[in-house]
Amino acid sequence: MATEFKLPELGENISSGTVTKIMVAVGDTVSVDQAVVEIETEKAVIEIPSSVAGAVKEIRAKVGKSINVGDVVFVVEGGSKAAAPTKPAPEPPQARSPEKPEAAPPAAPAAPVQSAVSGGTALASPSVRRLAHELGVDADKVQGSGSGGRVSAEDVRAFAAREQAVAPVEATHREEPPLAPADRDRWGAIERQPMSAIRRKTALHMSNAWQTIPHVTQFDSADITSIEAFRKQYGPRAEARGGRLTVTILLLKVLAAALRKFPRFNASVDMENQEVILKKYINIGVAVDTENGLLVPVVRDVDKKGILDLCVETPHLAEKARTRKLTLDEMSGGTFTITNLGGIGGTGFTPIINAPEVAILGVSRSRVEPVFANGSFAPRTMLPLSLSYDHRVIDGAEAARFLRWVVEALEQPFVLLLEDTEASK
Repeated sequence: MATEFKLPELGENISSGTVTKIMVAVGDTVSVDQAVVEIETEKAVIEIPSSVAGAVKEIRAKVGKSINVGDVVFVVEGGSKAAAPTKPAPEPPQARSPEKPEAAPPAAPAAPVQSAVSGGTALASPSVRRLAHELGVDADKVQGSGSGGRVSAEDVRAFAAREQAVAPVEATHREEPPLAPADRDRWGAIERQPMSAIRRKTALHMSNAWQTIPHVTQFDSADITSIEAFRKQYGPRAEARGGRLTVTILLLKVLAAALRKFPRFNASVDMENQEVILKKYINIGVAVDTENGLLVPVVRDVDKKGILDLCVETPHLAEKARTRKLTLDEMSGGTFTITNLGGIGGTGFTPIINAPEVAILGVSRSRVEPVFANGSFAPRTMLPLSLSYDHRVIDGAEAARFLRWVVEALEQPFVLLLEDTEASK
């Protein structure tokens, strides 16, 4: 008797993914809960366990191809099926639903637009028509490959490439064969690189945040000379625990205290109901630069954890991000984000808010500067900070006070002890 293994639910609002690895072959014996296929969604790479057991008779999924929830991955012979498939941890609702590459960004897809011209009619979404306009293509002349003749973004790009290929060439002699249409645009040679699922998700997420959130960025700098001395003194303790004592770790603790003092920075906004939602928990996302794009694992309950615990947990999450082992749950539920570019360089930048959060702290590279204090100049290690905030929820004066508090806490760590004392009363 043949039994089909179908792709189970991957998480809320996730209906498909890309197959990155198939871990079984025809003839293999599969057991229930055995990892059998790896799927890349918009936020993470997930290993999917089998809900069936038996000998693999046929594999229908293909590496590099998209697969939908409910599609058959493989078929086993003479096997059994588990009572219920194991599901990955669900993803909390996002500000928008994941979209396919050609879908209209980033909120709910707009209804298709049908228009009639002398050359015929075309069924195309506004985003596809916008792309056609940018490429100098008449969308109504493009033959759609989708259902009912719908014109996709790829149809437009292919049409543009063909048009460019047959355009008049000024040169009368060409010693080398021309490039294929897909390798040229009007101005010269090009290379097309498909977006990964993570890159597509990042693009949609950032576009939506930039378009819907009124961003303002507040800049300041902190004298971290004492903090650096503290790091050098107590770094070995963190290393003995298998962790690292970094500026980011210390900022996590400072930010946790700041978010308790300024709760509107630990919030989200519900414009439909005209409410600000204050979070009673403090989960801080730490942006990680990976080969696959920007990922933001979330450190939960930062205010309840000690510095040495954070020294171990945070680098562990960062390494999982780099090796594509993060779960959806480990990237969900953040209330504030920190992004540190100090290891790369720069004197400042304007980070984009990680919606539905209302603020994000950017950190640039520290440097030793001459600072005038007590009648003379002295070398001090200064750390540039950039706070972007949602002006619908936070006013400028409040943002300035928040960032100044963070600066003073870094310069005078005793402030944190006072805050902890007040919070415990």
